[in-house]
Amino acid sequence: MIVRDVCADVLLGLAVAVVFGAALGVLLMRDAYQKLHFVTPAALVAPVLVALAVLVQAGLDENTGETCVALLFLAIAGPYLSHATVRAIRVREQGDWRPGQGAGAASKERER
Repeated sequence: MIVRDVCADVLLGLAVAVVFGAALGVLLMRDAYQKLHFVTPAALVAPVLVALAVLVQAGLDENTGETCVALLFLAIAGPYLSHATVRAIRVREQGDWRPGQGAGAASKERER
C-alpha cells in the first residue's frame, strides 16, 4: 500500500513539474506562436501522468475508466484547439488565415 502511495505521489509531482515548466515557458516566450508550443505538455503530458497516478492508486475501476475517457478526449481535442488558436492568431495579425491573403497581401498588391 505504501509503494502505491509513493508511486502515485511521484507521478503527481512530475505532473506538477511539467505544468510548472510549461507555465514558465509561456511566461518567458515572446510571441503567441512560441507560447503555444509550451501549452502542449501541460495539456497532454501532465494529464497522462495524472491518469497513471489514478491507475496506480485505484487500480482498474470506474475512476480509472473515467480518467482514461477524459484523457482520450484531451488527446483528440488538443491538436484541433491548437490549430484553431493558431488560425485565430493569424487572422488577427494578417486579416486572413490563408498564405498570401489578408492585409499584408493587399499592401503588396498595391505596390505593384
